Amino acid sequence: QKADLGGDATAATINHSLTLLQRLQELLQNGNSSDSVLRVRTAASDEAKVFHTHQLLLSLQSEVFEGLLRNQSVVTLHEPPETAALFEKFIRYLYCGGVSLLLHQAIPLHQLASKYRLGLQRGVADYMRSHLASESSQGHVVGWYHYAARIGDTALQESCLQFLAWNLSSVLGSAEWASVSVELLLLLLERSDLVLHSELELYTAVEAWLARRQPEDAVAERVLRAIRYPMIAPSQLFRLQTQSVVLVRHYSAVQDLLFQAFQFHAASPLHFAKYFDVNCSMFLPRNYLAPSWGSQWVINNPARDDRSTSFQTQLGPSSHDSGKRVTWNVLFSPRWLPVSLRPVYSDSVSSAIQPVRIEDGRPRLVVTPATSSPDFAGVSFQKTVLVGVRQQGRIFVKHAYSFHQSSDETADFLAHADLQKRTSEYLIDNALHLHIIIKPVYHSLI
Repeated sequence: QKADLGGDATAATINHSLTLLQRLQELLQNGNSSDSVLRVRTAASDEAKVFHTHQLLLSLQSEVFEGLLRNQSVVTLHEPPETAALFEKFIRYLYCGGVSLLLHQAIPLHQLASKYRLGLQRGVADYMRSHLASESSQGHVVGWYHYAARIGDTALQESCLQFLAWNLSSVLGSAEWASVSVELLLLLLERSDLVLHSELELYTAVEAWLARRQPEDAVAERVLRAIRYPMIAPSQLFRLQTQSVVLVRHYSAVQDLLFQAFQFHAASPLHFAKYFDVNCSMFLPRNYLAPSWGSQWVINNPARDDRSTSFQTQLGPSSHDSGKRVTWNVLFSPRWLPVSLRPVYSDSVSSAIQPVRIEDGRPRLVVTPATSSPDFAGVSFQKTVLVGVRQQGRIFVKHAYSFHQSSDETADFLAHADLQKRTSEYLIDNALHLHIIIKPVYHSLI
């Protein structure tokens, strides 16, 4: 490898680091010149795993090992079965600086790295954040969230929580839904950015969770009061009142919310808003994927040119408005230029026009109602755009953009996306997969 050292063209770098790594691994494998022994025991077995190691290499990477080996050459370590099973992989990392792992190995390997204070701890946490969408038979994100909460890793905890919120429908139908803790369930139910088919889907999943977990009445009632009943159609509410075993059992705890939901559907929104606070979360829609709330839009080869589409949604979730339709026009531009970057033309001959490059533009999405209507009085519209990506064969939501109620677009839409690259993480088979959601929000008129 040529190097510019003092301008001498004959200078070069000779790199035999791979050979050195191989020799270090052979040291561990063969136990050559070993000066320390680690005996790893578990409560489930009388036998100990023995590792002939080298004090210098262990001490260089871990101050914990440095302290353990300072006055003794044989150390007995007590580990639970799941971390003991990975101890050989863990020790090999100390010799070669690399490790391969699978989803189910992430937590025990992170536990070992944390216990012995290795930089590997951060590497495993990064692995977990980048593999939230990976497919596993029993699911893993819920378990990772609980582990992150237990050890106080707020970054990993928030990454797991956001993934669960934006991909909740897939979680509700999986085996890991039953393992959701009370604390995590309540955190999810508080959020308005949950992505799922409908509020009824959420209620059905919560009902199954309650039936399986059988929590105390106080917990069950707190969970049931977090459901947004006004977002469920009256016909479905009537059915739940008579057919839901959970709702029948705890009916007294949510009776006021159900009565309020029926009032919400019976009166006009403007009349209802005179007597009730419609600015609370109970009347704020989540990100529902049902057709009455929005539309999918797949844009093939999105870097090519501008595109447009239109779709219809209900005016609002109230029965007074659910039959009324609003038509929405959507414009997508892959290379829109803000005014500040557009060329300025001058009559002066000496004025040079700065060339504008394609990469100076940024993607833009504008969502506007096709017409205005007196029916819009007392209602504003929040817009959310979900971007589907594919990772390891699965399609999931990784990016969500919310528009302010008074705006038809958001400034940061696909701000970091390179749509020119076919390998962009934002594209699936060179197509941009969007889901546009319209969330009507009622408010009282002054």
